[in-house]
Amino acid sequence: MTLAGKKVVVVGGSSGIGLATAELAKSEGADVVIASRSAAKLDPVAERLKVTAILADVTSDQSVGELFKRTGPVDHVVLTAAQLRTGPFKSVAMEDVRATMEGKFWGAWRVAREAGIRPGGSLTLVTGFLSVRPRPNSAIISAANGALESLARALALELAPVRVNAVSPGVIDTPIRAAMPEAARKEMLAKTAAALPVGRIGMAEDIAQQIVSFMNNGFATGAIVYIDGGALVN
Repeated sequence: MTLAGKKVVVVGGSSGIGLATAELAKSEGADVVIASRSAAKLDPVAERLKVTAILADVTSDQSVGELFKRTGPVDHVVLTAAQLRTGPFKSVAMEDVRATMEGKFWGAWRVAREAGIRPGGSLTLVTGFLSVRPRPNSAIISAANGALESLARALALELAPVRVNAVSPGVIDTPIRAAMPEAARKEMLAKTAAALPVGRIGMAEDIAQQIVSFMNNGFATGAIVYIDGGALVN
């Protein structure tokens, strides 16, 4: 078990990619802490996985600070938490634009500043391939993802010997898409799968594998890996 004896904190670990990462890290022997701002999601997951749960809101300096006071020194930190709000560039509310940056970019900034990661440990940020393949009505998400990828490279220098990397997923079938009408969701996922070289939609477990790989690979830092089923070359 490659993570035996290591403490792993997954911020956003109650669902989706974060949950898959927590499950995989736990299976590899890690002492896992999951953090989320939703107790309703967090507690059942913690009980099922037999991991520690801590309520935390990445939009709050105090909350993030308290999280890492409670965890103490850790070996690996993963950040998947984000509340994304978007819309057409000319009409999307500035409140939504600011909220997206607050949760996705500034949330990562807070976590990186407060986490006490041991030398040789790692911080992995989860971005999204809209950073390099934008689409209409998603400018703020593209901008936030691009900023996060730049931040990961910069922090690889500033936080060394802690290693800092980013995983940039393509279209992944996670609970974040549950807000879509079911018929529309299935149609969108089917069309996307048909257009990809791999012929399927990504799953949270696909991204978790890359995140855990970053934890285990001591030579990886400042790297941005796009896990998108071939979307960028299609």
